Amino acid sequence: MTTTVTAPVTATATAATTDETFLALVEPLRRELTVHCYRMLGSVHEAEDLVQETYIRAWRAYHGFEQRSSVRTWMYRIATNVCLTALERNQRRPLPTGLGQPNADPHGSLVERPELPWLEPLPDAMVWGTSDPDPSEAAVTKDSVRLAFVAALHHLTAQQRAVVILRDVLDWRASEVAAALEISVAAVNSKLQRARAQLEKQRGNEHTVLPDGDERAKDLLDRYLSAFERYDVPRIVALLTEDAVWEMPPFTGWYLGRADISTLIGERCPAKEGDDMRFLRTSANGQPVLAVYMRGEDGVHRAFQLQQLTLTEGGVSHVACYFDTALFETFGLPEVLA
Repeated sequence: MTTTVTAPVTATATAATTDETFLALVEPLRRELTVHCYRMLGSVHEAEDLVQETYIRAWRAYHGFEQRSSVRTWMYRIATNVCLTALERNQRRPLPTGLGQPNADPHGSLVERPELPWLEPLPDAMVWGTSDPDPSEAAVTKDSVRLAFVAALHHLTAQQRAVVILRDVLDWRASEVAAALEISVAAVNSKLQRARAQLEKQRGNEHTVLPDGDERAKDLLDRYLSAFERYDVPRIVALLTEDAVWEMPPFTGWYLGRADISTLIGERCPAKEGDDMRFLRTSANGQPVLAVYMRGEDGVHRAFQLQQLTLTEGGVSHVACYFDTALFETFGLPEVLA
């Protein structure tokens, strides 16, 4: 009788201890693994799902973990392969500029493709919480999640993407990457060389992004927001760089330069006067984001779009307007402003 009762209790206690040990080791990695999966997939929601799958696979394999590598390396290896499996169904999520078509005519019709898997912004709160950690202690740097970098990654094949992230972002050795992906070191080096060349090609003539905390960035954002609150199109456009890019997923067109962007805003924006739009500030990919609320005929301001801005020394060089209002919930933003 005593033996029969004691055995299950001991087994349960052992299992509970194992659970606690496992969670203590892997739970601190959740945020950076979410970022890793986001870089690979380009979707916040898919990243969260794949991190959960990573934890399930890791728990099932934990009894066989021989500690030949760190827990962090082991978890990244599992997460990378989970992402590569998911990418067999869909290789990439582009922005409109990544579709390979020339810039659109602002007078032309707007073509909407909501069925396409578009690149999504990554809320900063999911990475760094409500306040930034000390940069020297941060597991994820802002440069490694900038929208331009993630968009460029999605011009690569899935395996090239994995190689360049593991080698250049996480600073793994080529032998470690080869072991994780089960390919040769020579194959890793070849894929890395091609990936770097493609990324350099995507960089083009990038403007120098203003660093976090720079007073010029704060001033530029304040002036941009003030111009939009007044719906002062000339003033808005004056804050853009000469070669600024404006894109609006799920619309496939993208627009280049102040003149075309001025025409687009002036002719296509449903706002007609100041106070038609109201804004809340947030951030994603280490960049400022303005949540735009548009006033309806009933006078209520409802979720309209998210504007993600790239602030540079010469002005606002890129605006990504996301019209998927489901993203407001992802950012913890209300659907309606009081």
